[in-house]
Amino acid sequence: MDAERVLAEHRRLLESLDRPEEVQRDLLTRVLEQNADTAFGREHGLAGVRTVDDLRRAVPIRTHEALMPWIERAMDGEPRVLTADDPVVYFSSSGSTGREKHIPVTRTYMQWTFLPFYYAGFAPMLRTLPEAAGPSGVLNLWQDPTAPRARTRKGQPHIGASQVDYRRFGETSAVGPGNDSPWSRIPDELADADPWERGYYKLRLAAEQDIRVVVGVNPAMVAGLPYQLRTLWPRLVEDIRAGTLDGRPHTEPNPERADEIARYAKTFGTVLPYHLWPRLNAVLVWNSALASLYLPRVRETYGPGVRTFAAPIASCEGPAGVPVDLHPTGAPLYVPGCVYEFVPADGPVTADSETLLCTEIEEGQDYHLVFSHVGGMYRCAVTDVVRVVGRVGRTPRVEYAGRDTVRSAAGERLTEAKAVRALRAACHDTGAEIRNATYRLDTPADGTAGHYQVAVAFAGPPVPALADALDVRLAQQCPGYRSGRRSGRIAPVEVITVHEDAFLREWERAVRGGQRPPRVKDRVFVPADDAWARIVAARPLDAA
Repeated sequence: MDAERVLAEHRRLLESLDRPEEVQRDLLTRVLEQNADTAFGREHGLAGVRTVDDLRRAVPIRTHEALMPWIERAMDGEPRVLTADDPVVYFSSSGSTGREKHIPVTRTYMQWTFLPFYYAGFAPMLRTLPEAAGPSGVLNLWQDPTAPRARTRKGQPHIGASQVDYRRFGETSAVGPGNDSPWSRIPDELADADPWERGYYKLRLAAEQDIRVVVGVNPAMVAGLPYQLRTLWPRLVEDIRAGTLDGRPHTEPNPERADEIARYAKTFGTVLPYHLWPRLNAVLVWNSALASLYLPRVRETYGPGVRTFAAPIASCEGPAGVPVDLHPTGAPLYVPGCVYEFVPADGPVTADSETLLCTEIEEGQDYHLVFSHVGGMYRCAVTDVVRVVGRVGRTPRVEYAGRDTVRSAAGERLTEAKAVRALRAACHDTGAEIRNATYRLDTPADGTAGHYQVAVAFAGPPVPALADALDVRLAQQCPGYRSGRRSGRIAPVEVITVHEDAFLREWERAVRGGQRPPRVKDRVFVPADDAWARIVAARPLDAA
């Protein structure tokens, strides 16, 4: 990675944070000049838009799903639908409805927005640990540009942001940290392997290296690596001893390293990341929301001196925040790249929701995120909720608070953000430490009061008092929950203790089923009853 470019984009961002109104105004003008003469622009009168107020009147708020009619036209080959330059690839991500997203990515969007955001996001870690720019000592779990690619019906790449090959955009220096190291390349004859096997290959290739930095981004992957080591170390030892990769000749046999790893397993009962890489000192990862409850314990498996650096905040539709310092969870809005609007998260976001600008949002409040950028996302409401946790200059510092998913047993509006804050506070009240957790709303068919169930994998002995503490904290976070409990329309919350590996097994199941690891994320509200059944079936050994 080009360290000079990283630091230059970081400086550019810092210079914008004291004047967000000016930067946002100039960006809107630039986006409109670029894309007004498109099918979307003509239909919405973008040539006559000058201000955000004009934009609000001209364009309703839409989700990605609502923008799909225009995206479909572009995918079918019609030029100048949403953007002046045609999409080169489409970013993929599973939508809230379960339908695969198709986010158009143009060269202009890459050059104006995505790549500057991408570079700047590595700056705090690079300034603290210059070795993070080097190719040999970085294990990049997140990026996998050689992974098998899906395509649209017209043959264009339909990929995750972690699969981007930046050479398509003339950015050879943007190869992700660790990906330009010769040792990291998975051989072509194994390139079509499923995601679980590719994860093993990455681990096998890194096991003989002096890894100093792990780029994880998705905390589920960071938690998954120690679990993979626990389950796969015998295979690892066998391959290293023979100099093979999945049984195929690959490197020189290394029986000394194999014996060393086997000794760790015999001594400690398992192999942990710090056994393999004693000089590991940093992990880049999202560390807010649900992850903030379990990452402290996960970090211990990477080593006592390992630091976590906050990863940039983004969705496949576009960027939100870029870390500029060592704040543990929050990052200032990326004001040079997107025009941001916000809707208070205490209600739903609709096509005509009144919005606030970045200078109008308040610290300690949750907001739906709406943005516009040169890549054709005009007033696009994403499924993420952010929380304002301070300011850098005059620009809000935000952290990811959760998806905009809501549950209701008796008219309350329990959001992911409130559910996580209640659980965090209840853990603090009781001293409970957890490996992961998920909520489920149980609504009996006989009409009796519904209640929330929370499956918890404890890091240590179960804490029976957690249920009562969580009931109190949910009432504090959610007024509708409090009134529902008082009226008897909501029954007390139920905490179900599950096996310590229950969530890791579910993660493994998804990856073995074909989901790329960057896409398998924590779920505050369990997405399906069958997933809940599997999680709670994994009861702790003393309850089996």
